[in-house]
Amino acid sequence: MLYTIATSPFHCDFTAILRLITPEDVVLLIQDSVIAAVSQSTHLSKLQQIGAQVYVLDADVNARGLQNMISKDVILASYQDFVRLTVAHKQHFAL
Repeated sequence: MLYTIATSPFHCDFTAILRLITPEDVVLLIQDSVIAAVSQSTHLSKLQQIGAQVYVLDADVNARGLQNMISKDVILASYQDFVRLTVAHKQHFAL
């Protein structure tokens, strides 16, 4: 399943979201949720512990000036990658 998360981890129940995600899932952080992909973030650490593949939308990273702060453990995704992920996953959960 593809999870697209748009809300900052500081403004949602991120712990509840984590309970939904499994190691087979893909997580795409967009809009304000890109803050979770900052290096040494506890939110990113929790996502990594689950084992899901984590992507972050590069346009949203750039819009927030976080280019040099994003962890190297996440995959930067373009809008084209966003579309590819959506097509590749029949189930999609947007938060």
